Amino acid sequence: MPRLRFFFEAGVPHTPLWPAAPDMDGPYGSPCELDRLPISARTRTELVRLCRWYQSSIDWDYPPAPSPWPQEEWQLFRRRADTAFAALCQELGDDWQVEMTHTVWTG
Repeated sequence: MPRLRFFFEAGVPHTPLWPAAPDMDGPYGSPCELDRLPISARTRTELVRLCRWYQSSIDWDYPPAPSPWPQEEWQLFRRRADTAFAALCQELGDDWQVEMTHTVWTG
């Protein structure tokens, strides 16, 4: 069963999906290339949009600084990420295991 981790990473504007050990050398890349996954173009587009949006949560002049996003934007981002995660899991089906990791994108 393929296993993936779902999280947003600074400097990665194209995918929130990463292989989960022991799948590190899996056929989907690291980070995962969305076009290799059996998901719809709509879901792929939304995942990329969320990744790009996430990049604006970082103060690129000084990345360790607090996020420039207000709490309301974090809440909206989380809701949309949760919706995209649910769509992703539904499209991949029961033959895939996808774990959401919030620790990287808390605001």
